[in-house]
Formats: sequence, C-alpha cells, structure tokens
Amino acid sequence: MTELIDSGERLIVPTVVLYEWLRGPRLPQELDACEQLFPQDQIVVFGLAEARVASRLYREVHRPRGREFDLAIAATAITRDAALWTFNRDDFRDIAHLTLI
Repeated sequence: MTELIDSGERLIVPTVVLYEWLRGPRLPQELDACEQLFPQDQIVVFGLAEARVASRLYREVHRPRGREFDLAIAATAITRDAALWTFNRDDFRDIAHLTLI
C-alpha cells in the first residue's frame, strides 16, 4: 500500500464503506483516527451514477442477494475508474470491469 501512496495514488472512502465500518462498535480512538485519515469532506457519496452501476451489477453477478453493499462499493470504484483495495478479494472476483488491489 505504501508504494501506491508514494506513487501519488489517492485513497478515497465511499459512504457505503464508512457506513459498514461505523456501524461498529467503535472506540472513540478509532473514530478519531478515521476522521484524521479520511476527513468527512473527502468521503465519496454513493449517488445516482453509482446506483445505476450497482443495479446493473446486481443483475449481472451470480447470487447477488446479500452482496448489495459489496456491489455498491464496486460500483463506486467503477464509476471513478478506480482500483478497489480490499482484503476480501473473493467478494469482488466476479465483478466485470473492476480492478482489485
């Protein structure tokens, strides 16, 4: 990950990811660290374009039920032509046009 940051890549956090993380439980120190790493004004909103892509992905992937958040996260990356950094690669392997890190 440090190579990406050193090369000038920028990390963004979609609102869907923030929601998944915040639903907690979280300690006050964790909440402070999150705000320092990802200030609220840099959070990427899940909007109309992302919703359209996510709904298309829902129709395209095998067994989409229960994967709605993952599809929304993938759609956010796809609409920005961004790579998705994840520790759960298996959750995203079957999503076309998505680059994983």
